[in-house]
Amino acid sequence: MFELFYFETGQYLRQLEQLIINGEKSNHFSDSAIDEVFRIMHNIKSSSAMMHLTNISSLAHAMEDLFFFLREEKPENVDFSTLSDLILNGVDFIKVELEKVKNGDPADGDNTGLIGNIKNYLNELKQKNSALDNIKAVVYFEEGCEMENIRAFNIVHQLKEIAEIIRYIPEDIMENDQSAEVIKKQGFQIIIKTHRPIKEIQNIILGTAFVRDFEIVVPEKGDEVNEVIPLGPNQSIEKISASTPEVMKENKKKTEKNNINSPQQMISVNVTKLDILLDLVGEMVIAEAMVTQNPDLKELELNNFKKAARQLRKIISEIQDIVMSIRMVPLTVTFQKMNRIVRDMSKKLNKDVVLEIVGEETEVDKNIIEQISDPLMHLVRNAIDHGLESSEERLKKGKTEPAKVIIEARNAGNEVLILVKDNGKGLDKEKILQRAKENGLLTKPESELTDREIFNHIFLPGFSTKENATEFSGRGVGMDVVTKNIETIGGSVLVDSIPGEGTTFTLKIPLTLAIIDGMNIQVGESCYTIPITSIKEFFRPKEKQIITDPDGNEMIMVRGQCYAIIRLHEVLKIQTDITDLTAGIMIMVENDEKTACLFADTVLGEQQVVVKALPAYIKKIKRLAGCALLGDGSISLILDIAGFFESRS
Repeated sequence: MFELFYFETGQYLRQLEQLIINGEKSNHFSDSAIDEVFRIMHNIKSSSAMMHLTNISSLAHAMEDLFFFLREEKPENVDFSTLSDLILNGVDFIKVELEKVKNGDPADGDNTGLIGNIKNYLNELKQKNSALDNIKAVVYFEEGCEMENIRAFNIVHQLKEIAEIIRYIPEDIMENDQSAEVIKKQGFQIIIKTHRPIKEIQNIILGTAFVRDFEIVVPEKGDEVNEVIPLGPNQSIEKISASTPEVMKENKKKTEKNNINSPQQMISVNVTKLDILLDLVGEMVIAEAMVTQNPDLKELELNNFKKAARQLRKIISEIQDIVMSIRMVPLTVTFQKMNRIVRDMSKKLNKDVVLEIVGEETEVDKNIIEQISDPLMHLVRNAIDHGLESSEERLKKGKTEPAKVIIEARNAGNEVLILVKDNGKGLDKEKILQRAKENGLLTKPESELTDREIFNHIFLPGFSTKENATEFSGRGVGMDVVTKNIETIGGSVLVDSIPGEGTTFTLKIPLTLAIIDGMNIQVGESCYTIPITSIKEFFRPKEKQIITDPDGNEMIMVRGQCYAIIRLHEVLKIQTDITDLTAGIMIMVENDEKTACLFADTVLGEQQVVVKALPAYIKKIKRLAGCALLGDGSISLILDIAGFFESRS
């Protein structure tokens, strides 16, 4: 029960945050937005009360009251910034309380201050908007009802409870019996001031006996709008009242009928079931490979078997695609979270920052989504705090466009590229280089470093160019978290910067982690798998291509470019008879724009493999990303290409 409540409330809070931030940006809440916020708060109030989370329920109730007033009264002179702060503070409180319950702790947060602030703001709104335009009502009574002046006084008496009576005509309805004749001919006119809904005025008039017809004139935004309840001379109030419920019942029947006839298109499924389903699909892929690649069948001519195997492969591939697509979720929620970060940091740092989101509909695996939220948050915070200048600084530099952070996502083959760009001052190359020298982080002579290699120092643990730590940065924690999280899911991070124009961080992440296309290679008696996405080419080297650098490192020349050679049998400590470079095979691999050539005995072939976690006793071995079960029942270790480059650097 709590899992469903936690999931639904989390969704409601994300929607609420976005609605509030959009309203604050535009300085306006549309009717549909107010209705949606009211609905969200009502649902949170009801569900949290059912879960006995009274502090959440009472806070949601106060927020609901505030938006009820906004919806019904449509007040002017609303301070949207203060309103947004109040609601977002409430959202933060609810999030904290939900996490407490999730972790098994009591939801004991004190909401008194938050509720008090909301009520004070609501009272201020009511006071500011109490002086409304005059509302005029004209009431006509049925012929022959008698004592029209007494009935008119009854209306005045009841309206006094909800409105300020300005005047009414005739004015002497109690003192002068002849006023009844005036009412018969001209109707009874009354002018009032109120902030209560027009519906309440209508109900009071309709509740008076023998009312034949009435008209209410409501000034709205400078124009007079007539709202008339049409009761003709041959139509009584009783007839209208009697017919209304029937119309409502008929409409309700139509709605129910439509709901019955419209099929349910979507269902919610526990993500654990999807994980199990994906595991089973992985087992199917392995089982299919074990059947079709069985050594016992190698020499046999089995045409029907091969035909059936191809059909089986096709079906499994389709099932795999469907299951993978179910797990794919858009980046919308992750990207929209950044709106709140930009808003809060802009206020605290006094920077006017615009967030632009591009490609939020791009989809990636759900497990990957969970891993990229923190890196994105760090990059956005870093862009606002480090990269973007204040409005005054931008004007001094002649920058007329607003400070901007752009988050963009797009597909690139089997990868998704996520770019975080800003139009700020860019990275200070000299300052980064100086700090790297001070900390002894340079791995080669300063003159040999490219701009990108210099910029990459910001990803090292503890590295920071800020002299003083702030609430947001300067402690050297954050950017190394970005690289660690992204590399955990098989991705990489690139950084480019132009002084005075801005900085761009590019996250390269795989579409999925579960099933990959791999190239199987052999080193000695062992089999290894390299992800296809990391391979540029493979070839058999010639003697003339192999050279040695001044430090004694083996290199290979390919089309005028020189690449390092990594002997897998030496790095992985494998016994093999093939040590002559011209007798084996070279696999050119790349990672994060770095390229090298791996030397192996031979290439066994391409195969789709299911990535399995490494056993605990070999989990910490570098350069291994996982393992896979091959068709012949043997185990192949999946190489982590990024690990080879890290070891060399």
